[in-house]
Amino acid sequence: MKAVCWEGTDNITVERVPDPAIINPRDAIVRVTSTAICGSDLHLMDGFIPTMKTGDILGHEFMGEVVDIGRSVSNLRKGDRVIVPCAIACGHCYFCRNEMWAVCDNSNPHAAISEKVYGYPAGALFGYSHMMGGYAGGQAEFVRVPYADVGPFKVPDHLSDEQVLFLTDIFPTGYMAAENCNIRPGDTIAVWGCGPVGQFAIRSAFLLGAWRVIAIDAVPERLQMAAEAGAETLDSMNDDVFDRLKTMTGGLGPDACIDAVGMEAHGAHIDYWYDKAKTALRLATDRATAVRQAIHCCRKGGIVSIPGVYGGFIDKVPMGAAFSKGLTLKLGQTHVHKYLSRLLRHIENGDIDPSFVVTHREPLEQAPRMYRTFRDKQDGCVKVVLKPH
Repeated sequence: MKAVCWEGTDNITVERVPDPAIINPRDAIVRVTSTAICGSDLHLMDGFIPTMKTGDILGHEFMGEVVDIGRSVSNLRKGDRVIVPCAIACGHCYFCRNEMWAVCDNSNPHAAISEKVYGYPAGALFGYSHMMGGYAGGQAEFVRVPYADVGPFKVPDHLSDEQVLFLTDIFPTGYMAAENCNIRPGDTIAVWGCGPVGQFAIRSAFLLGAWRVIAIDAVPERLQMAAEAGAETLDSMNDDVFDRLKTMTGGLGPDACIDAVGMEAHGAHIDYWYDKAKTALRLATDRATAVRQAIHCCRKGGIVSIPGVYGGFIDKVPMGAAFSKGLTLKLGQTHVHKYLSRLLRHIENGDIDPSFVVTHREPLEQAPRMYRTFRDKQDGCVKVVLKPH
């Protein structure tokens, strides 16, 4: 089969690889009908995530048709149309039983690697390094889905792939980021980053009752998309974000701030160049410009919600400001399974059509080119959907 493979930093290719097979009774094989490039995948391309190996198959946003099942999978039938959550969960450990699916204790066969780095084992993800399980991803014609009696979620035929595909990751991620803000009527939410996750965080904040959303980015097309959702916008490269947010909120600051940027943040101030120099010299692992701004800008007693991916150690975090202002920080991988039924209802009720975020549709063979288009923010690219068949 054809698959998108990581061959090294800044080297993404499409290769012929062996078809996946059932190796565990709880497995299923899914014929992929649509898959997407996530902003998190760019961290792999740029070499920010360790424990990648040459030939690793990428992709954690995918859906398709079940074509084979293991003997212990009773909830699926061949021909079922499913989306597959990006996080792999066993369904039975303490964390899964308490709806903390993304930190499953049993799904990661390489848990010892992440335990050395983070103190505890990380949950597994499709196509996202051996530290996160080493599972082949879904940017391919077929994929093996472990714990198929838990993960795959059936979706109705009357909805298009692009309406349901993003239930795999970015829609629940944006929604959980907004939910973590404990939004109350009248609240103002500021969102750093108007990429795909930021776009869903903006719309989710409004779904959850926010009065105002202020979107912060430097890419005109992304700011326009945010404005179309009803957000007010700030250009992160031209505006003094702190002063503008303070003025826009009557001196109080936003009630909650969402960092939908993560480890490869850009900025107009000296801290960005400091971060860039340290990461280039491998003296730091992440660029923390966005989360620093969010902490500084949030009102006293507010919440900083962080769906943006961070992988290691960051420098010059203003913990004094966070402490002095009594902020609450909420962050982590998204517990996708928890939100699927709820968000599907929003789609079916017409509250949101997630396909709004798609700007580019290409065959799988064009993945190397589209990775660069997406990373370099060319051609108005916000979200890429790839078609394997």
